[in-house]
This record gives sequence, C-alpha cells and structure tokens, in this order.
Amino acid sequence: MSNFIYLDIGNSYAKWKYEGKYFQIPTSELCIDKLPRLSKIWISDVSSNIPSRTNPNILLVKSEQRYKSLINSYEKPYKLGSDRWLAMIASYEMSPDKGFIVVDIGTAVTIDVVNNSGLHIGGVIFPGLYKIRKTFDNFPVSNEIKTSIISQSTKDAWSIGTLNLVVNGINKKIHDIKVSEPDLDIYLTGGGFGELEKFLDFSYVYHKNLVLDGLELFANNVG
Repeated sequence: MSNFIYLDIGNSYAKWKYEGKYFQIPTSELCIDKLPRLSKIWISDVSSNIPSRTNPNILLVKSEQRYKSLINSYEKPYKLGSDRWLAMIASYEMSPDKGFIVVDIGTAVTIDVVNNSGLHIGGVIFPGLYKIRKTFDNFPVSNEIKTSIISQSTKDAWSIGTLNLVVNGINKKIHDIKVSEPDLDIYLTGGGFGELEKFLDFSYVYHKNLVLDGLELFANNVG
C-alpha cells in the first residue's frame, strides 16, 4: 500500500501522505484531481467539502466500533470524527498495552482518553485559538502569542485572554483526567501545537502527523 495516498482534509488544512512523505496546503486550495493518479485515495474528511462519493478510487474513512483491541465508546461509532479515531489508532499502535490521552490542537482542540483495556472512555472538544479569536467582530483576529499577564491595549488584552482560555482549558483537562488515570501516556498532534508548546505544563510526546499515520494503519488493517 505504500503507493496509495492518505489524505486528511481538515477545516483549515489538507494534509496527505504519499510514498512516505508528508504534504500540506490550505483546504480551500485542495483539488483532488491534481493529486497523483493512483488506484486508491484513503480519505479522512471533517470539512464541509466532501469529495465525490462516485469516484471508485476514493475511500472515505468512517470511525468503526473497534480497531484490534481499541474500542470506540460511541453508541453509533461513525458519529465519532474520523480524525479523532485515526489519531487514537496511531497512538494505540505506540502504546498497545497501555492507556493514553490524545490531544489534537487545530481549528478545534480535541482531547480523547483510552484506558489500559483499550476502551475509548470519551473526550472533549472546544474551539482552537484562532477560531475563538474570530468570535467577536469588534476584536482583532491576531496571530500574535502574547506572554504578558495583562495588557493596556484592547488588541493585546484580547490576544492574552484568548491564549489563556485555550491553554488553561487544555492544561486543566489533562490534569483532571490524570487524577483518575495517572499512568496514561499523552500524545499531541495538530497544526496549532507549535504556538502553545511552551505553555503546556504536562509531559507528552508530539507527533505532527498522527492522523495521517493512523489513516495508513487503518487502511493496512482493513486491506
């Protein structure tokens, strides 16, 4: 399957893996017809621009009830976002005999927990940094990462406040989970990681393309 394309279409960026290499462009610029023409394109899509289902070479991945001994906790497994499920698959393969937490920092922040038995016991979702910064029309949408505690300008106060909101949300949720599940490994992924890295106050392992690697593992498993 090494010559297949594994494509992760997110709300902001589309990423794909081809011949062991990773690529990324804004989702708005994605044109599947311009990708290398191969027998199959495995796709995880959480955007609103779902590729044509009539193309026999496109395989849209949906979350399933189980992957090996990893169990999806959702009553309707396909309702779990495929990106979350695939990130869990990749993490599971790195910790097959141990529970873990997956944190994906992107347009949205998702945190999912899998216990030592391989059961996905649930997760949380909240807006990512730039999604929050777009919530009020009269406040600026900024790419700045301010480290000050407070500010004397509205622009900087908004930058500081929104950053704190996301960082504190992640840190608190991880610490809350660790109270009842202290031995879980923690894996981080997502395009927003680099901006928040120095503010996270827990130990973790970072993998930039966890969803794509999980997509490849999923494809190899189903054949």
